Amino acid sequence: MTSPLQPGNPATGTAERGPRILVAGVGNMFLRDDGFGPEVARRLAAATGPAAPGVLAVDYGIRGMHLAYDLVAGVDVLVIVDTVPPDAAPEVGSASGAAPGSIRVLRVRPGDLDGAASLDPHGMDPVAVLGRLRSLGGELPLTFVVGCVPADLTEGIGLTGPVAAAVPRALAAVEELITQHTPV
Repeated sequence: MTSPLQPGNPATGTAERGPRILVAGVGNMFLRDDGFGPEVARRLAAATGPAAPGVLAVDYGIRGMHLAYDLVAGVDVLVIVDTVPPDAAPEVGSASGAAPGSIRVLRVRPGDLDGAASLDPHGMDPVAVLGRLRSLGGELPLTFVVGCVPADLTEGIGLTGPVAAAVPRALAAVEELITQHTPV
């Protein structure tokens, strides 16, 4: 059987090469708005289903090692959906510190991962996961973060109003990245 991240047709054994785009929803759904990434990934998977060739949306939650090994298997484009601090890449001309529910699309380059923390096999620190890819035998793919500024990261289940309202905007941003990186 072929992995969803390794294109191919198991019936014929032929390789079907196209862009392999992994949308990784990360975060802890038991910490209110930290469940943003998993929520976006679940909605995208439900909307696209198996009909989106070359695109896989996965709710990784806090399973950093699972994401790391899927990346080692090889993807062309990685879109991480997660919460971001309010001061992450503020818009030009705006005050530092974006409002809860603000969406940011960031490009991750290898230099951004210098000094990455050590990989915790029981947790999810995307910077640590990406920073340790090479030591696991993988390479950093073209990587983006679609991030949302959280309102509440305390214990509890369910997104706050501003973050729940941001989910459709995040889906649109992810779909735009998929469109930009899928050949016509």
